Amino acid sequence: MTWIGALIERGFLDEEMVVQYGSCTHLPPGVKCYQHLKTDLFDRLSAQARITISQCDENAIAQLDRSGNPYILVPRAQCYKEHIDDRQIELALSLDQAGVPIAWSPGDLVRFLASPQRLSLPTIKAAANDTLSQRLNNLAG
Repeated sequence: MTWIGALIERGFLDEEMVVQYGSCTHLPPGVKCYQHLKTDLFDRLSAQARITISQCDENAIAQLDRSGNPYILVPRAQCYKEHIDDRQIELALSLDQAGVPIAWSPGDLVRFLASPQRLSLPTIKAAANDTLSQRLNNLAG
């Protein structure tokens, strides 16, 4: 959320923003905030959005795929007390190698905003399978 606030302050984000913040205590100024969104409202808002910035969660990816719009994933990390473990980091590392847009820094968000890309769930699954197969082949020697 700090990154979003910084991008708003610097003029990189000047459109209406809707945020689902969950347990986050830092909310960017000037955004419409929801602690939790029901699936139908999330789907409706996501379908109307130009892009979506989301946590890196398997359920979120499936929801984002339904919208048909570009999205970028921001993994939440245990070290920042954003999550109870680092499973989002682990998933993001694999998805990043498969070509899924992942924001590791505010600069990644800026680059994505300048040139949003859309990957479908079947494309992500195929790329993830290829990445996993390559890793297993490397282990097998």
